[in-house]
Amino acid sequence: MTLEQLRIFVAVAEQEHMTRAAGALNLTQSATSAAIAALEARHATKLFDRIGRNIRLTDAGRQFLVEARAVLARADAAETVLADLAGLKRGSLALAASQTVGNYWLPPLMHDFRARHPGIRLTLKIGNSEQVMSWVREGTADLGFIEGASDDPALAMKAVAQDELVLVVGASHPWASTRALTPEQMKAAAWVTREQGSGTRQVFEDALAGFDIARKDINLALTLPSNESVCMAVAAGAGATVISRLVASSLLASGALVAIKASLPERRFFSVRHKERYATQAERAFQQQMKERP
Repeated sequence: MTLEQLRIFVAVAEQEHMTRAAGALNLTQSATSAAIAALEARHATKLFDRIGRNIRLTDAGRQFLVEARAVLARADAAETVLADLAGLKRGSLALAASQTVGNYWLPPLMHDFRARHPGIRLTLKIGNSEQVMSWVREGTADLGFIEGASDDPALAMKAVAQDELVLVVGASHPWASTRALTPEQMKAAAWVTREQGSGTRQVFEDALAGFDIARKDINLALTLPSNESVCMAVAAGAGATVISRLVASSLLASGALVAIKASLPERRFFSVRHKERYATQAERAFQQQMKERP
């Protein structure tokens, strides 16, 4: 069993398709299929069920996937230690961030870091807060950034920035000319929110709790997978939402969204790293750069 076979197996498991996995790895489909066939034949274990053009992991495959990812993470960690001996002249830093952080706050920092350290390759994956923490735990991300804290015992968290929240509606919404809202109005309104697991959704529910409104007492008209889709739906008149001013700023400036006066708590962005993993010079330099940011 080789590391290359493990990488191919993980890619096929994630893509659930030989051709897509081959494309992601820049391999031919025949080479990808041969690697999986060799693994199955060598260990006399079926790892995938073939269903039409798609494939699905067997129970054995699902168990093996956990170990394969762990082995690849350790191999990447070993390579990182060796690359780190070259200082900041070469190497890589894998970042992961929740949507608000990754789309609005983090890109300028990444640009500045690359200007200072052009030999370091930066990558960024964006998901919700739960996904980011999972990637950091698994070792597929060196450093994560989320909206709000977590009590995960495997992860070390540090507040890195403040974020202002706003309650917004579309320009044609009845609240657009309202000076203040009552809890009764808020309970009767239609709301547009992010999915469960997102930091923005958690902040939205915490904000409602600050008005003594329980989650069960509100009308969730739409649940959408991105901040941008939430803003566009609200601008179109689908309801109200609580969201980061970073996300809503352009639509607020254009008048498509209107901010309603409400006492909302500020939230913090947190960096997330695994407590037991080696911190490279690139990671330490990135964290130092965050401290220097005004």
